[in-house]
Amino acid sequence: MEGKKKKEKGEKVFQLVCPHCNARLWVDADLKEIIQSEKGPRKKASFDELLLKEKKKAEEISQKFESTVELRQKKLEQAKQAFEKALSHLDELEQEIEEEKGNK
Repeated sequence: MEGKKKKEKGEKVFQLVCPHCNARLWVDADLKEIIQSEKGPRKKASFDELLLKEKKKAEEISQKFESTVELRQKKLEQAKQAFEKALSHLDELEQEIEEEKGNK
């Protein structure tokens, strides 16, 4: 971290710059406390980077939508098969009942 000494009102104040986020901190050496802080400037992304990021988001959304549609179609097919099975089972039961009535 960078350090600079300042004198404000007879106090020892150090200004530090964080190498990670470029925030500036003023530290009072006598109090051993941060007396002031200032956020560092944000890195501005280029237009190409932003465009690439948005294209990536659009592709992810498209993939999620396609997988959701595919999953819904599978569930619908399973529901149709279960319904058809239930109907065929019902037809078999009706035939058995009719056969029992005919035998009596």
